[in-house]
Amino acid sequence: MQLAAARADKADSEEGSPMVTRSRTSGLNRRRKVFFVMGIITVLNGRKRRDSIRETWMPQGEELKRLEEEKGIIIRFVIGHSSTPDGSLDRAINAEEEQHKDFLHLNHIEGYHELSLKTRKYFSAATAKWDAEFYLKVDDDVHVNLGTVSSTLARHRSKPRVYIGCMKSGPVLAQKGVKYREPEHWKFGEEGNKYFRHAAGQIYAISKDLAIYILVNRHILHTYANEDVSFGSWFIGLDVEHIDDINLCCGTTPPDCEWKAQAGSPCGASFDWSCSGICKSTERMEEVHRRCGEGGKLRPNRIT
Repeated sequence: MQLAAARADKADSEEGSPMVTRSRTSGLNRRRKVFFVMGIITVLNGRKRRDSIRETWMPQGEELKRLEEEKGIIIRFVIGHSSTPDGSLDRAINAEEEQHKDFLHLNHIEGYHELSLKTRKYFSAATAKWDAEFYLKVDDDVHVNLGTVSSTLARHRSKPRVYIGCMKSGPVLAQKGVKYREPEHWKFGEEGNKYFRHAAGQIYAISKDLAIYILVNRHILHTYANEDVSFGSWFIGLDVEHIDDINLCCGTTPPDCEWKAQAGSPCGASFDWSCSGICKSTERMEEVHRRCGEGGKLRPNRIT
């Protein structure tokens, strides 16, 4: 038992979040209560993408603080660190944090093939830090309308365990050298089979009970090659309501998100399926925000 506890403590220190087990979940009661936490997954050299979001749909400075205090909405860029401690990229992130104060730091070595692990660490760290009704993951090349997302989540407040996103399926790729290959393809049956339904990775949300489930069981949750598949797999066999909300995956080219915004019912999130995000997002985020946004950067008193 002492060895197991030591290993758990080591894993907790590596993930940068306090240890929480079934016998110690009472510590979660001391967290700050909020409506939802939105983690924007980003990378060390993603400054241009982050700035494109800061300049459009994400409030900054005092507006960000008021959003937290008045509406209970927490938004953070989720970042790890480089493989060389205190390298130039890490120092640049520290300087950016000093300027904007909008990061959630993970004890995680950045790398594309570690996205599933990073996602698990994010939900664990966010759940340990904030007592939210919902927790969201968003990619840093997606446009979000915070008011619409808030209204969407509010409709599901009475449900105990919900998993919200654009539910999809796709082929399990076994061929070596192809993008999105699944090394553990044999677990999904015969060649040509498809994955189970799961939310597209650009944006999805889960309710509190599921986030706590991830936090408590994080050391034994398996990760697959693809982050969205890994995340969906954690809820197989649980009593979870999957909510397929196509308003979270609008396209950015007319008439999709633009017409909906003009009609007074803007999309919750917009991106291009062909690019798995907004194509050339650093160049086009402002344009997409102008055409598909809720009417400028959302301020706390404009989110109901």
